[in-house]
Amino acid sequence: MQRIYEPEGLLEAELLLAMLASEGIDGHLVGRDLVGAAGELPMQGLLGLAVHDEQAEYARQLIDAYNAAQPLAGDEPESVPGTLIC
Repeated sequence: MQRIYEPEGLLEAELLLAMLASEGIDGHLVGRDLVGAAGELPMQGLLGLAVHDEQAEYARQLIDAYNAAQPLAGDEPESVPGTLIC
C-alpha cells in the first residue's frame, strides 16, 4: 500500500474514502485511531489515505480532480463566493 494523500481532517478523509470506494478503489485511513489523542499529538501528518500500489495513480487523479473542483455558475452562495454547495 502507498500513502497517497494527507486529508485536513477526519471528515475530508471519510469523504475521500467514500469517493474512492465508489470508483472501486479499496482505501485505508492511516491514523484514524489517533485522532482522539489530537490534544497530545501534532496534527500535521496524523491522517493519511493509503491505497494498493496498483490503484495509487488512479486514486491520486481522482483526489486531484476533487481538489480542483469549482462551483458551477449560480450554485455558490452570495455570502461566500467560490464555495461549493454540497
